[in-house]
Amino acid sequence: MVDGKTDNPLPPPTHAQSIASPINLILFALLLTLIYFRLRPKSPVTLSKPPPPIVFRTFTPPTLKPYNGENNMPVYLAVNGKVFDVSNGRNFYGPGGPYENFAGRDASRGLACGSFDEDMLTKDLNGPLDDLKGLGEEEWEAMRGWEERFQEKYLVVGKLVAVGDPEASKEGS
Repeated sequence: MVDGKTDNPLPPPTHAQSIASPINLILFALLLTLIYFRLRPKSPVTLSKPPPPIVFRTFTPPTLKPYNGENNMPVYLAVNGKVFDVSNGRNFYGPGGPYENFAGRDASRGLACGSFDEDMLTKDLNGPLDDLKGLGEEEWEAMRGWEERFQEKYLVVGKLVAVGDPEASKEGS
């Protein structure tokens, strides 16, 4: 110690650092920005327009006939009295497809027999429905297989009844 002074002078007392230092302000601004982007309202989600509802209805052969995929109509076909909307399979059942003869018609006998010929379809649309007489057990089994496949894959949109059936007149078909 020389003259009452030490060789190592004490550092001057420190001043309290302000929390408003530039780095703290930058970090605080970054935190506020992140919170804003996390909590800001999202833009509303716009959903596409849903397809029109399909109402279960009773069809007769003449009222089913227009649903053959032509003129932007859906593609319907009937199997064992049930009418299916097969529009998703338009490439198969619609115009130009291998099963186009069945579009808008009762396809039961043709599917049961494995034939796409016109003679498998009922000629007189105003006459009675095909009672499927003459089908063997294997053909019935084939038709049930098609019916199950359609029920798994397509919507049932109605049922098929003959023109003079009381249910047909009830709906005004």
